[in-house]
Amino acid sequence: MSEKLATGNLLEVRGLTKIFGTLKACDAIDLIVAKGEIHALLGENGAGKSTLVKMLFGSLEPHSGEIRWDGKPVRITSPGAAKKLGIGMVFQHFSLFEALTAAENIALSLDDGSPINQIAAKARALSYSYGLPLDPDSLVGDLSVGERQRIEIIRCLLQTPQLIILDEPTSVLTPQEADKLFETLERLRAEGKSILYISHRLEEVKRMCDRATVLRHGKVVGHCNPREETAASLARMMVGNEVKAVVRAPVEGIDKAAALLEIRNLSRKPATPFSIPLRDISLSVRAGEVIGIAGVAGNGQGEFFEAVSGEVRQDTAGAVRIRGKDAGALGITGRRLAGAAFVPEERLGHGAAPRMKLSENLLLSRHATDKKAFVGGGGMVKAGAVYSAAQRIIEVMDVRKSAPDPEAAALSGGNLQKFIVGRELDRKPSVMVVNQPTWGVDAGAAAHIRQALIELARSGSAVLVISQDLDELFEISDAIAVMHNGELSHPMPIAEATFEKIGLLMGGAESGHGGQAAEVA
Repeated sequence: MSEKLATGNLLEVRGLTKIFGTLKACDAIDLIVAKGEIHALLGENGAGKSTLVKMLFGSLEPHSGEIRWDGKPVRITSPGAAKKLGIGMVFQHFSLFEALTAAENIALSLDDGSPINQIAAKARALSYSYGLPLDPDSLVGDLSVGERQRIEIIRCLLQTPQLIILDEPTSVLTPQEADKLFETLERLRAEGKSILYISHRLEEVKRMCDRATVLRHGKVVGHCNPREETAASLARMMVGNEVKAVVRAPVEGIDKAAALLEIRNLSRKPATPFSIPLRDISLSVRAGEVIGIAGVAGNGQGEFFEAVSGEVRQDTAGAVRIRGKDAGALGITGRRLAGAAFVPEERLGHGAAPRMKLSENLLLSRHATDKKAFVGGGGMVKAGAVYSAAQRIIEVMDVRKSAPDPEAAALSGGNLQKFIVGRELDRKPSVMVVNQPTWGVDAGAAAHIRQALIELARSGSAVLVISQDLDELFEISDAIAVMHNGELSHPMPIAEATFEKIGLLMGGAESGHGGQAAEVA
């Protein structure tokens, strides 16, 4: 399916193809971005979105096809060439030096050699004119993630791009910050700039985007006006079939009085100059419950996960209790043996060793909890049993791969996430703690993971989910607490929670910290 070329097109992509080995990551892709439009690029994990935009930004070179810029064929050989052409990109994961100021970080990306005071003045003026106020003299390490994103956007705008590529731009923002970003994007569109918008949040795609191009398995499968579609129809175009709705069934037949995970007056001093101290956090998660923790990134969620998972042990053994027993002095393996499972935010390098096979990564995380199944006499690994378990997880979680047992680094981010979450779910743990369960995961896989977490809880486990995706938390949680500046609010039962209430707590506009267990219906 191809679009009819129209006048006023800024970017035209014709038959763009990129091959890795035997895999066609992008297969004869056609794409048109008009001047002054916000164009959505949609697709499930592994659909080819990242490969496509890397070719547009000069990070990868296509094997075949043509890129036309303002009607003329061009060859984009590097990000520098893309910037000179008029293409800017704001990546999902920021590339900022925390020990430098905002102005110094901006200066590193500019080639004009202007004095730092002039760059700071331009950045300040531009940030206020676009409604994204920024102090150029502030240290990046002292800024919230929303403020850091402003730096990325402002330094992109200072390069006067005609096309801005945004990759999951609202994933680290509060609802209020996202609304401010949308206002900025609307102004940029009104000024005639074009935006290529990548997001898994389909409601915001419907709200903001004029047109959409949908990729599946490296090919274009459709173009549409998102405003004329539903979130369900967009998801169906992306994955090729209906995405099952997540169902949060009521808790039945479980002793809800049993607190399987208890956190008591947990405090932690900052480990680095840019870490967030934890302040007197208390929380109980009972059998059958999913408790969500919302918050803008960088408010202590990472430090909290480290403390609960045992990556950082507590001075007081009773600060963390698992299944009624003190676990604060135990490390990760000790807490796993007590019945807990953990999924960290960073999947590659933290959740999985990049150059080890999936089966080897499975053994690394479960050699202690599954010793009888995976380790034989004399300490010899039962390679066949480990491989079979890995294949079971791959099948259950629909992990798409190019080899029977590939290295972790060979998988797309979303497929690796499915494997890591499945690796922990496969144990049927009594306590599950997950940090960003569906980060960068497509709609179908996200629904699968979310439903699996609910079903684990309803089977009698306690599930704690840390997420920056409010839609996700409202979909799966029985109650939501908010982490702000190292403090945790009282969990709010989902029947009482609204996006506005949670968003205000995320921004620190309301008090209510020092949370205890919520009474959840």
